[in-house]
Amino acid sequence: MIRRILLAGLALGPAVIALHYLTDLGDTALFVLSASALIPLAWLIGEATEHASEYTGPGIGGFLNATFGNAPELIIALIAIHEGLPDVVRGSLVGSVVGNLLLVLGFSLFAGGAGRIERWSSRLSFGMIALAIGLFLIPSIPSWSSGSDAQRIVDLSVPVAIALLVVYAVVTVIALRRHRIGHVSSDEEIDAWSFKAALAALGVATVVTALVAQILVGSLVPFAEKVGLSDFFVAAVIVAIVGNAAEHGGAVIVAYRGKIKLAAEIALSSSAQVAVFLIPAVVLLSWLIEPLALGFRKVEIGALAASLAVVMVTIWSGVSSRLRGALLIAAYAGVAVVFFIAGDPVG
Repeated sequence: MIRRILLAGLALGPAVIALHYLTDLGDTALFVLSASALIPLAWLIGEATEHASEYTGPGIGGFLNATFGNAPELIIALIAIHEGLPDVVRGSLVGSVVGNLLLVLGFSLFAGGAGRIERWSSRLSFGMIALAIGLFLIPSIPSWSSGSDAQRIVDLSVPVAIALLVVYAVVTVIALRRHRIGHVSSDEEIDAWSFKAALAALGVATVVTALVAQILVGSLVPFAEKVGLSDFFVAAVIVAIVGNAAEHGGAVIVAYRGKIKLAAEIALSSSAQVAVFLIPAVVLLSWLIEPLALGFRKVEIGALAASLAVVMVTIWSGVSSRLRGALLIAAYAGVAVVFFIAGDPVG
């Protein structure tokens, strides 16, 4: 029954896109409809990833989900840059890393319960995120002083972005090779979609998700202003959750079905991919529009470091449980409160 409802709900995505461009529907209605449309799309991405992982193993399956799931965030970031909202971009990217680490992984562990997590892969993700945070300090620390040179911050951001992209390329090749070698194919018939069909479903769902997420973001800011939320909070919490809708739904669904290892791969791979690929990619692509500086505030760097530390302590042993998931969710709620109190940057 639920499956039929979700299948029927896939029509809501194209409907929302049509309503947005062909009618004068209000922001509140667009917000509700867009958020609703993301639920079946997230389910489809989760389904397609799960079927693809039957051929590739959980490691590569998690990488595929992270790659397709982060596409809307890239589009959202570039649109925000084009609209002259660099603080919104930085906030949404930081919120994405934190959201994947604490919220997506937390709900996945809570839904899946007891199980095992791939320690090698998770620790690799930890290392990449820690490296990214360390490199983010290079342009961020100078930006904390009053009267800092904005162009200097932009110039410092470029080599940081290039270094992270190089690290991402090298680590990705090594990790995928290891997952491919480690995945043992079964001689039994695989009860799954064909690999091409799974990839096609991922591609279509990602495109529609990106369009719907763009509409939702466009209706979020006016809606949030009516209830007195800061742009930073909207970007770091609400926009980040919207951009991660694919990972949220996909990871929780596969965890609920008992595939906790794959769910953890989705959350951690996505978080690491945002930190070492998506953020530097946005920085370099922003030069085609308006150069973006990686001048993160202290509260943003602190949230990244604290979130990573909490996750490392929670799952370092490679063991999953509902209690560990609840702890991560509670930690995310704490970070969201801090973001709410922090408000918009001054000046």
